[in-house]
Amino acid sequence: MDRKKILIVDDEDDDLWVLGKGLAAEGYSVITASCGNDAISLAKSKRPDVLILDVLMPDVDGPEVSRRLREDPGTKGIPIIFLTGMLPKREDYEDGHLVAGYVLFDKPYDILKLVSAIEELLREKVAL
Repeated sequence: MDRKKILIVDDEDDDLWVLGKGLAAEGYSVITASCGNDAISLAKSKRPDVLILDVLMPDVDGPEVSRRLREDPGTKGIPIIFLTGMLPKREDYEDGHLVAGYVLFDKPYDILKLVSAIEELLREKVAL
């Protein structure tokens, strides 16, 4: 079985652990990083199939990580899902909506909706 690699980046250890366990239980191979600089390095060396990226981090924030990866020919094709606790009230949007071409989920997220978004991104990546 070809287990897809997911790189999860979050500066909160508990969030990394919970999401990592949930995605591993869904059959994914999980790689974790706790800062933006490590995310960039791991994305270049491990070539994950999908990147799940916290928006706010102390060293290099999620949008900057995304920008740097998009500028690198070796990582520009990695689909990115952003996680944030900074969205407006939940009734004003639906989980998994697109913002500037990226999938965005609010914390706390629904793991099944997140897995569905991952699978959709993987299907789109294969179709390209």
